[in-house]
Amino acid sequence: MKFLFLHGWGFDRHFWDALRPLLPEWEHVVDDRGYFGAPFAPQVEGPCLAVTHSFGTMCLLSAPPPGLAGIVAINGFLRFTAKGDRPGVPRRVVDLMMRQFGRDPLPVLQTFREECGCGDPVGAFDADLLRADLEVLRDGEAPAPAVPVLSLEGAHDHLLHAATRDAAFSAAQITRRVHPEAGHLLPREAPQWCADAIRAFAETLGA
Repeated sequence: MKFLFLHGWGFDRHFWDALRPLLPEWEHVVDDRGYFGAPFAPQVEGPCLAVTHSFGTMCLLSAPPPGLAGIVAINGFLRFTAKGDRPGVPRRVVDLMMRQFGRDPLPVLQTFREECGCGDPVGAFDADLLRADLEVLRDGEAPAPAVPVLSLEGAHDHLLHAATRDAAFSAAQITRRVHPEAGHLLPREAPQWCADAIRAFAETLGA
């Protein structure tokens, strides 16, 4: 079984650099949206376990590979913004972010990453693609997965509050684990914890 990695908004394939070396038993395929360079959308053949972060979960479920056997959704969700009685980030927050991004995208991107806990410098980026995906974050909703899901969450995730996390996969077959000290960047904050959880989940799928 292969592992397919998909990063979230505002990051790239290097987001997984701390986690992937801790899972050497499996072949890795790493998707890249192309925010900071050439995009790479691999065609995965055969059984795979998707390891997604944040917006990467929505991206995966919009076009799941045919051999998808399970999902490890790290700080993941099916819908980002609140809708009706379903909790989430207020739509007006993303509207404001999009307006500011249209005027001057760099500070918006830097602030978002810093608030998530990443102070790495930002290189050249594709502002049009980032803004288009902000619109998807505001309006989109992924279908409930048809495969087993392991949801890895951070108790101090200030982007996804507790109510949002509780409702994230309410219609899916899901196992949840919450790191008591981590936030929204679990694969960077607690890579060994994530690796141990992923390995145990993969073994339940026969990987």
